[in-house]
Amino acid sequence: MPLIVIIDDDVDIVEASTLILQSRGFSVLSANNPNAGYQLIKEKNPDLVILDVMMDEPDDGFFLAQKLRREKNNVPILMYTSVSKTIGFEFGANDMVPVNDFVEKPISPDQLIEKVNLLLNK
Repeated sequence: MPLIVIIDDDVDIVEASTLILQSRGFSVLSANNPNAGYQLIKEKNPDLVILDVMMDEPDDGFFLAQKLRREKNNVPILMYTSVSKTIGFEFGANDMVPVNDFVEKPISPDQLIEKVNLLLNK
């Protein structure tokens, strides 16, 4: 059973995502800030990370993704964002944002499962 770590400071998003993923047989652990999330990733070696862009700071998710990649951690990362709805800026995976995919919050259960399955099967 694949292990997914969710790192997001929005309790409602974490709870909803966890319920959806667990209902499909995934193991889920969560952290509400980048430091706790980083420790969880290092300790548990998850199969996938779901990472929010904005937590304590507006770019916490970006910095954590960059840190993981600098350390040669190639765990697939699905980044949750609401930035494009807020400021109209669209993100895409690149060297500055080294994640595998982006999804706009709120995400539908079907879209979440589809994205997770795609990333786990790459």
